[in-house]
Amino acid sequence: MGNSFGEIFRVTTFGESHGEAIGAVVDGCPAGLALAPADFLEDMGRRRPGFSEFASARREEDEVRILSGVFQGLTLGTPIALLIENRDARSQDYENLGFRQGHGDAVYMEKYGIWDYRGGGRASGRETAARVAAGVIAKKILRELEIEILAEAAEIDYDELKRAMAEGDSLGSTVICTIRGLKAGIGQPVFNKLEADLAKAIMSIGGARAVEFAQGRKAAKMRATEHNELDKGILAGISDGNDIHIKTSFKPPPTIKKGGRHDPILAPRACPIIEAMAAITLTNHIFLSFSNKIKTIKAAYKTALRG
Repeated sequence: MGNSFGEIFRVTTFGESHGEAIGAVVDGCPAGLALAPADFLEDMGRRRPGFSEFASARREEDEVRILSGVFQGLTLGTPIALLIENRDARSQDYENLGFRQGHGDAVYMEKYGIWDYRGGGRASGRETAARVAAGVIAKKILRELEIEILAEAAEIDYDELKRAMAEGDSLGSTVICTIRGLKAGIGQPVFNKLEADLAKAIMSIGGARAVEFAQGRKAAKMRATEHNELDKGILAGISDGNDIHIKTSFKPPPTIKKGGRHDPILAPRACPIIEAMAAITLTNHIFLSFSNKIKTIKAAYKTALRG
């Protein structure tokens, strides 16, 4: 039903913006990975609202509770359930707004015949806190493999942003994400290409409107003699060992003026969300790649027998 992502490393998120809590279930995490509530603080802090003049005024501490899958500080290899309480919902602000322009309100009602109007319900950016929490686990796995993911907001004119905010408006924005340390050979051919799955993961983030890899749209105006030298990171859907560069364009947040508490720009808080979705995708692809070679399967099987 569109609430899960990944095959071997699989993440399912749950909850609504103004429900009691949101959260994620992470399945496929190997046993023996050190994991504690403190591990979530940095990335959750980068995403949480209410602590910047350029973010929603909603104040959430976004503390992550680990409900299952961890014992004595180590993962068990079983599903990891993560819970994040909603503590600053103001549902009354949304009671008389009706279907808001630029939001998913009307289409959710059309699809389901019932609509949680409180802060956007399941379509709210609040849902992404669960993704970031799940992404912390994926990033810890990738760090064990010396793979780094870093996303940064780019091309923001803060003077223009302040003017838009003063007028009750919002701005579009851009995030640049770089993946370093991924070895060559990760990815699947044809329909499950690495960049295709990365694009799907990032485009599933609310407000994302375009994803570009390497030279992106510039490639349409280049010659092959020039482009071939610059086309690095992913080839034929498979990593080539070089850094992977991803540019994501976000629309202006549609909530303006009296439409409820909102972000005037998405890029700053979107950075840890993009990192999380990239990490989840890469972890899943790395695990999938273990089944590509008979010698890899034999080595893993022999190790399991010795264990």
